[in-house]
Amino acid sequence: MTRVAVVDLGTNSTRLLVADVDEGQAIELDRRITITKLGEGVDGGRHLAPRAVERVHTCLADYRARIDRYAPDLQLAYATSAVRDALNGDDFLEEIESRFGLPTRLLSGDEEALLTFAGVAAGRDLADPTVIVDIGGGSTEIVLGGTAGVVFHTSLDFGCVRLSERYAEPEGGGSPDAAALTDHVGSLLRDTVPSEPKPALGIGTAGTVTTLGTLHLGLPEEDPAALHGHRLPASWIPAEAQRLATTPVAELRRRPGIAPERAAVIAAGALALAEIVRYFDLPELEVSETDVLHGVALEAAALNATREP
Repeated sequence: MTRVAVVDLGTNSTRLLVADVDEGQAIELDRRITITKLGEGVDGGRHLAPRAVERVHTCLADYRARIDRYAPDLQLAYATSAVRDALNGDDFLEEIESRFGLPTRLLSGDEEALLTFAGVAAGRDLADPTVIVDIGGGSTEIVLGGTAGVVFHTSLDFGCVRLSERYAEPEGGGSPDAAALTDHVGSLLRDTVPSEPKPALGIGTAGTVTTLGTLHLGLPEEDPAALHGHRLPASWIPAEAQRLATTPVAELRRRPGIAPERAAVIAAGALALAEIVRYFDLPELEVSETDVLHGVALEAAALNATREP
C-alpha cells in the first residue's frame, strides 16, 4: 500500500486528495476543494494574475499542513489548462516547488484526458462504449472507452471559466449568451469528436457536473456519498442550464446547492454540458466523484512500485 498526496492546481479550483492506494484502488483519507480562480483572465491575457497566484498560495499553506499530518509516501502537485496557457506558468510551478516543497507536473491535454479515464474507470466495469466528460475551468476532456480501454480522447479549449469570460453579458447580471456559447461548443464538437458509435453510457465529473447533481437532488451543498453514481436525466440538463443562464449571478450565489464562488461560472458549464449530452444523444448522465485527481494518484503509486527494489 502506498500513501499518496496529490494537489490539483486547476483553473477554477485547487484540490487536495490524500489516499492509500492498494491494488489499483484509491482509498480516500482526505479530500478538499477551494475555489481559487487561478485562471482568472488567462484566456485573454495569457498570464496568471498576482492576486490569483496569491489565492493559490494561501490555499496551499493549509494543504501543506494537512499533507504533513498524513506523512505520505509520495506527494506531488499537477497543473492543467490555466498553467498550460499562461506565459508565466513555468515560474508559477517553480515557486510552488520551492515554497511548498511539492514536486510539480504540468499535464498536457492528452494526459489529462487519459488520467481522467483512469480515475473514473478504476474499480468498475464500463459499458462499451462509455463517454466520460470532464468540464474543467479552462478545458473539457472527452474520452470514449470501455472494457478494452480508451478508443478516443481529446482535450478541448473550453471550460466553465473560459466560456464565462468570453460569453458573459454584464447587462444580464453576468449571465452568458446561451446561443453564442452553445454554437461555439457545438462547432468544436462537430469538428473534433466522432459522434458514432453512440455511447451506451455517459459519465460526467468535476464541479459543473457535481453542482448539477446537487441541484437535481435538492441538496443544500455537495455530498459526495449521495452524488456518486447519481444519474441526471438528459431532458433535465438543458432545462436547468437555461434556468441558470437566465438567472443573474447575484441570485445564483444565494441559491442552495451552488457554492457562492462557483455561481459566476456554473451557467456556462451547464450549457456546455447540455450541448455535449445532446451531441452524443445520451439518455442520462451518471455523476462521478472520482476523476483526474484519482487518476494521478493511481499512476503515481504505480510508478513508485516499479522503482522499488
